Amino acid sequence: MFRIGNGYDVHCLKDGLELWIGGIKIESDKGVVAHSDGDTLIHAICDALLGAAALRDIGYHFPDNDAKYKNIDSKILLKKVVDMLAEKKYSIVNIDSTVCLQQPKIKAFIDEMQKCLANVMNIDIDKISVKATTTEQLGFVGRQEGIAAYAVVLIEKNN
Repeated sequence: MFRIGNGYDVHCLKDGLELWIGGIKIESDKGVVAHSDGDTLIHAICDALLGAAALRDIGYHFPDNDAKYKNIDSKILLKKVVDMLAEKKYSIVNIDSTVCLQQPKIKAFIDEMQKCLANVMNIDIDKISVKATTTEQLGFVGRQEGIAAYAVVLIEKNN
């Protein structure tokens, strides 16, 4: 049995904070305002995986009002989500994701992000697509007020 899930995450950008995307720290004047490390891409992937398995969402499992998740590395959350799927006997078929960010350009980091994500999830790198786009200076992304990420996943139930 195959199941599809989609995820979306958005965070505000602010001067002087760290910017983590896909498990990689990106040098930038602006970073993400968040309870965790604010890795928008990983959060979207987590939501997509959880949704595909009908396991609710990232906020349900890792609430932003719980002190134990303050400044947590999102790769830890992703690993926990993958473990939840494994408990339900699901495996990841593929992930297709898009990061929407005006600046900085992240094209040069995509290979490293895919390697990092594959390592965390213990899956082949060719199962992960990461794309980057701007919003052509439109909306909160275009005004460099925030970052957004989308993810679609396909999972399969194992016997």
